[in-house]
Amino acid sequence: MGATTDVAVRMPIPVVREREAREVSGWGVFGGAVVVLLAGVVVLVLGSIPGDDGPSVPAIVGGALLIVGSSLAAGGLFTVAPGESRVLQFAGRYTGTVRQDGLRWANPFTTKVRVSTRIRNHETATLKVNDADGNPIEIAAVVVWQVEDTARAKFEVDDFVRFVGIQTETAVRHIATSYPYDNHEESGLSLRENADEITETLSVEIAARVQAAGVKVIESRLTHLAYAPEIAQAMLQRQQAGAVVAARSRIVEGAVGMVQLALDKLAQEDVVELDEERKAAMVSNLLVVLCGDRSTQPVVNAGSLYT
Repeated sequence: MGATTDVAVRMPIPVVREREAREVSGWGVFGGAVVVLLAGVVVLVLGSIPGDDGPSVPAIVGGALLIVGSSLAAGGLFTVAPGESRVLQFAGRYTGTVRQDGLRWANPFTTKVRVSTRIRNHETATLKVNDADGNPIEIAAVVVWQVEDTARAKFEVDDFVRFVGIQTETAVRHIATSYPYDNHEESGLSLRENADEITETLSVEIAARVQAAGVKVIESRLTHLAYAPEIAQAMLQRQQAGAVVAARSRIVEGAVGMVQLALDKLAQEDVVELDEERKAAMVSNLLVVLCGDRSTQPVVNAGSLYT
């Protein structure tokens, strides 16, 4: 038996998507701002020197305007480190994302929010859920993810990191309740025996759940899978019994083949001629010796074949 996880995950269609912001390299602006600032300071100082008519008001005003202008230009400078981006907003409206690292410059009146695009890990806590057969199990998983669309990560959800954590836990719970821990030789997938297929299904479901937040799932794996303590001993005994039965079946199969080979060899080499009753006795003795789990005690027949 085995359940499927074909239930579609319905998430809202994203309203905003990432686009490139209008920005330039900040080094040229930085140099220009420094030159203008120095020029403004010089003009302001020279205008403040009293002359025949006293201080020059136009020079003072002009120097002050140059200083203010250079300060405004410098306010648009910002840095972007490798593995991160800046999301720009102007008057509450999304204006674009800057991914180019280094010193950059954009409209000084925009707000610039840092969003990490580095690869991250999230490991769920050990969850206690019931599998498809209703047995309580413990399960945990780790997901490797990365922000792919910074605009959706910033504006579609409140906190994309917390969103990924909650949706991952939801997906793990759904997977755990959709499949049995062990299929007990029945058809279908199981959590214990089909780890690759289960983790692939888990990755697909997590990706569908976090797509609205602009997150890309790189990989996911189950890190812990076990029966809950209250039934672990009983299930262990069941598994051990199954292993013993399987081993005994293999032993009996091999013993029957060896007995058949012995009878064929005796008949082929014409070593001894046995009637049906003695063949049955020989088969019984050989099966006892070959299938027994204890050492046998040989008995030497000192008489004839029939006594």
